[in-house]
Amino acid sequence: MNEWFKNFSQTIKEKWGKWTIVQKGILIGIFAVIIAAVVILATFSSRPTTVRLFNKAITDETERDRILTRLDQDNIKAYVSSDGYISVETENIAKKWRSKLIAEGYEPSGIDAYQLFDVSRWTRNDFDDKVNWQRATTVALEEHLKQLDGIQQAKVMLSLPDDALFASDQKPVTASVVLYARGGSDVLQSKKSVQGIEHLIMRSVEGLTRDNITIVDGSTNQEINDFEGMEETDRINNIQKEQKVIQKLEAEYSSAVLAALQSTYGVDRVRVATMKIKMDMSKRSVSKEEYSGITIKEDNPNTSYDDSEVVHSLVISEETVNKAYTGTGYNPEGPAGVEGQNPPVYSDMSNVIGKSTEDGAKKNYALNKKNTEEDESPSIDSMSVSVNVDGTWKYPLYDEKGNVRLSSSGGYEREYIPVPEDDLKQVVRLVQGAIGYDKQRGDIVEVTSLQVDRTEQFRKEDEAFIKSQQTKKMFFFILLGIAVVLVTFIVFRIISREIERRRRLREEELLRRQQEERERALWDAKNEGMEVSMTVEERKRQELAENAIALAKEHPEDVAMLIRTWLREEA
Repeated sequence: MNEWFKNFSQTIKEKWGKWTIVQKGILIGIFAVIIAAVVILATFSSRPTTVRLFNKAITDETERDRILTRLDQDNIKAYVSSDGYISVETENIAKKWRSKLIAEGYEPSGIDAYQLFDVSRWTRNDFDDKVNWQRATTVALEEHLKQLDGIQQAKVMLSLPDDALFASDQKPVTASVVLYARGGSDVLQSKKSVQGIEHLIMRSVEGLTRDNITIVDGSTNQEINDFEGMEETDRINNIQKEQKVIQKLEAEYSSAVLAALQSTYGVDRVRVATMKIKMDMSKRSVSKEEYSGITIKEDNPNTSYDDSEVVHSLVISEETVNKAYTGTGYNPEGPAGVEGQNPPVYSDMSNVIGKSTEDGAKKNYALNKKNTEEDESPSIDSMSVSVNVDGTWKYPLYDEKGNVRLSSSGGYEREYIPVPEDDLKQVVRLVQGAIGYDKQRGDIVEVTSLQVDRTEQFRKEDEAFIKSQQTKKMFFFILLGIAVVLVTFIVFRIISREIERRRRLREEELLRRQQEERERALWDAKNEGMEVSMTVEERKRQELAENAIALAKEHPEDVAMLIRTWLREEA
């Protein structure tokens, strides 16, 4: 194989050397074109295949951004082409979200969401177009309804009347829809969901209005888009929502109270007995017009008293009028040289001498005026809080001798210590601050120090104490038994060693006497010239004794150490 590669490469080199520059350029160009084609093919094959969401370009950027934002909320990848078409990854996603967007009112204005016929044939007529359009619309609408969350099956019946000559004789387009929900789904019980389905159906069929749409729940055979008879249901749903809001607030305030007190008194000693909040859920518009004084000098926060200066009003302008005259009276005859036209009353009063004085003053004051308009919904009417703080238990108690005082059941004897009144007053102020206490709206805060039932806790503690006492006694008796056994063993060992020592002394004394008698007999026999015969055992004993004597003479220290070891072992 290696030889073949060498020959092949040698052949290519020879041919490459024989080619002209033009031939080499053509070969390099062919390879470049092949590589470029492979790269382009890989690029286009790796590009994801998409499906158009709507079969019409959306040129309005505002509408396109609304649709893309809604898709992005559910992490749906969408692609926008240069000419304004929105596309998604698969056909199923396109069907599902086309229905959802139309149901939620996100469809672009002026767009035909269902382009059903794009093919024209020579044999088509108006009747065929109408029938095909009705069938295609029915199928498309059923498919769209099935794509909605919670809808398992949908059946649609459309009625498309013929066009009448006069508008008054034109019959309306009607639609009857039967829906079946999936198990556990409440899509057909939610008013908002039903309204979205109704909007989807209305936008799917041209000329269809809400009044001519009938939606029926297939499992109960009840009409679900008759919202006129759902006032009571809506009222109950609103009450349930209001109760959830109140319960959430009660839980939040209870947590705030517990967090404020448990850090001081412990988790087990503080309990919120009740937390009731009364709320006004009605929507009210309040308009206020208030007048107040004018502040000349602001209050200094660094002082412990209020040193501000407030006046009720300030004079903006002032006008004083003083009139006085002395003469023959009024003579309203007009300018000089003109004949007068005085009434008889003034004529009679002419040339009457009199005196008139008139004084007057006008002042304009400035006031602080405040107009307030606000909507109040919801608002807290009142709050009532009841908190119990348990006292402490003192135990164990000791008598004069320093022993633990026990109850009749064998457990601890305990003493309850309630919370002092001064501490309870402090707790009241703490709770008031935690809930935002307002006396004017009728808030109530009650703090008590009632003894909490701890029977179960004390029973477990007493059982643990009794068990520990029994364990101590058991260990005491075990140790006592072990000590008795050890003492008995030591006494028995001492006695047995003493008995053994005495027995050994007796045997040694007996052997010593026997040895003395034997030696005396031998000595006597030797003196008398008698030949004494010795047994094998006596000879061996005699040899051992002679060897021991010889060893003791040669190594006296080793023999002394050996004797001390024997004595220590036997002692």
